Amino acid sequence: MELNVSKINKFLFFKLPSAYWTGVRMKEVSDVKAITTVKHGWKNQNPFKSMYFAVQAMAAELSTGALVMRKIAKSGEKISMLVANNNSSFTKKATGRIFFTCEDGAVLDDAIKKAIDTGEGVTVWMKSIGRNTAGDQVSVMNFEWTLKVKKK
Repeated sequence: MELNVSKINKFLFFKLPSAYWTGVRMKEVSDVKAITTVKHGWKNQNPFKSMYFAVQAMAAELSTGALVMRKIAKSGEKISMLVANNNSSFTKKATGRIFFTCEDGAVLDDAIKKAIDTGEGVTVWMKSIGRNTAGDQVSVMNFEWTLKVKKK
């Protein structure tokens, strides 16, 4: 089963309702990159009239996690995935529509191959960059994913 935008947004509604209700949506997913979007508004704001950092983190994590889920599904293996670490940097107020892009598909291919070949747990750092509609960077978030093939 290939994961696509529609399936991931349905997954959000049922499995990650806090992300869904704050406006996080999958916009694009391929083997190379994933893009999520969220629009600043009343239900995801902070007291400083911009998007709350946790909403940005949900959208950024989804851009990395959607790539992981898609690659695992395509591998045909049962592989567990979990975020072990994350860090972030905020460079501008997040207002309006923000797009989070992760382009780490190739890095992820190597990590999944290693996990399958060795049977050992593997970690991989993936980056998501948040930009507003003008193209200005508002945040950068990094997520360390752990991948491990499940025993049969």
